[in-house]
Amino acid sequence: MHFSVPALVLAALLTVHLAVVEPLLGRREHARLVRTRERDAAALTRVYARWIGRSWAWVAVAAAIVLLSPGVSWADLGLRAPDRPGLAYGLVGGAAVATALAARFGRPPAAIGALLPRTRRERGAGLAMAATAGTTEEIVFRGLLIALFTAPLGGTWPAAAAALAVFTVGHLYQGVRALPPILLLGLLLTWVYVKTGSLFPVMALHVLMDVRGLALTSAPTRTGTAAAPVPAR
Repeated sequence: MHFSVPALVLAALLTVHLAVVEPLLGRREHARLVRTRERDAAALTRVYARWIGRSWAWVAVAAAIVLLSPGVSWADLGLRAPDRPGLAYGLVGGAAVATALAARFGRPPAAIGALLPRTRRERGAGLAMAATAGTTEEIVFRGLLIALFTAPLGGTWPAAAAALAVFTVGHLYQGVRALPPILLLGLLLTWVYVKTGSLFPVMALHVLMDVRGLALTSAPTRTGTAAAPVPAR
């Protein structure tokens, strides 16, 4: 796999943005959301709209990198059928069951309390955010970065470790204590990708995880218990 020089320059700028700029932006936006959540009914949906826009901008940059590199295809970034479909979709099925149970009985991490929905509109925004994060983050952090890092770092697993570090740092806005579980989840997603060679099952797993946290779990009430789920229309 050979990336052109212009593609590598663009990829370097994207990597710096993901590793440095995005954590700072996310931390600032999350802090502002925590401060304004109670008095601004549209605060959460605006944050999600900005995050969704930036996430798809990353994919646009990834597309430019592929277009600038004639020797690279989307299949090289994992957008292809899995090598081990039984493993891939068995994990997805198990994750779907785990998501349903977690939404019913689990408790969300305290770090994402401000991101939990309280209204139908926020729940819809959470679904959009979950679908976006599960798709775009896998294309960029797993597909693109691992492909970019493999040659200079001398192998798939060193490249995967570097990509995982960038992915984990990108969630710094949730606080340092939130990083170990994010690292573990990222490690699971990375392992599935490396073992199957496909981003599709990894995307499904990621979306399911985020749907549980951002749409199926309601924000705590003032008494500290979870609010009742918002009924479907």
